Amino acid sequence: MDNILLVFLCLLMGLGMQRITAFPKNGHLALNQFVIYIALPALALFYIPKVSISTDLLFPLGIAWIGFMLSFAFFYTLGKRLGWPNRLIGCLVITAGLGNTSFVGFPIIQALYGEEGLKTAIIVDQPGSFVVMATLGIITAGIFAKGEPSRNEIIKKILLFPPFIAFVVACIMNVMKVDFNDHFQTVFQKLGATVTPVALVAVGLQLKIDKRSQHWKFLRLGLLFKLFITPAVFLVLYKIILGGKGLAVDVSIMESAMAPMITGAILASNYGLKPKLSSMMVGIGIPLSFISLAFWYFILNTF
Repeated sequence: MDNILLVFLCLLMGLGMQRITAFPKNGHLALNQFVIYIALPALALFYIPKVSISTDLLFPLGIAWIGFMLSFAFFYTLGKRLGWPNRLIGCLVITAGLGNTSFVGFPIIQALYGEEGLKTAIIVDQPGSFVVMATLGIITAGIFAKGEPSRNEIIKKILLFPPFIAFVVACIMNVMKVDFNDHFQTVFQKLGATVTPVALVAVGLQLKIDKRSQHWKFLRLGLLFKLFITPAVFLVLYKIILGGKGLAVDVSIMESAMAPMITGAILASNYGLKPKLSSMMVGIGIPLSFISLAFWYFILNTF
């Protein structure tokens, strides 16, 4: 469980660096840009060309795509009825709609379900969570970052977003069944591996636990949706309505219960969508998710 230890250490390091005067106050902005412009594109270029397209993808793929659309429908409807500002709605849609299906998800799934479970988890993450973040996530961020952005403005932001450019290149390579040579793959893999530690340090630098913060009620609602409502919907949809059975279905439901995605929080923060709340969703959501995951594992193995 080295990855989980790294998650907590990086968060703590980020929190500790808030007290170091030599470290720039806006240092997290530079770290965010590194993740967006270098680490995420490298991740796409390493993984996407290797994804195999088949019907086996349907259950795992649905987790990210359906989950994000559920989040959008829930928070957009609720936010408009209650008169929330667009930046708040966008923040909750993105952070509650994207799960940490890789860095937290992979070691947990591997520990609970072994190597076979890990294969399903990779499908949930790469063509699922990562692609949703690079497409629907960017579109949502562009829409809610400003009141009523023009269509051209949104399209421009998407087309010029580095992870999206890398994603398109990687998809073309996947269709053409080509990949980079071993030297480039090694470089992309190492650069991509920096996503989680750098992003978590950036989150820790922004994370401020203020008991009187106005964000607490939105944090509770966001985490309730991500950690309990979303997996409950998938449990009913996959197990009861569609009659799904087996390892792939169980792993998919467990992945739907993961804490908010770190890079989703970075995306929201980068677009000015309530950076403090997005950091709290990750910083508080990850520890809480270990409790909720134990609950869902019990449910899946009992009923």
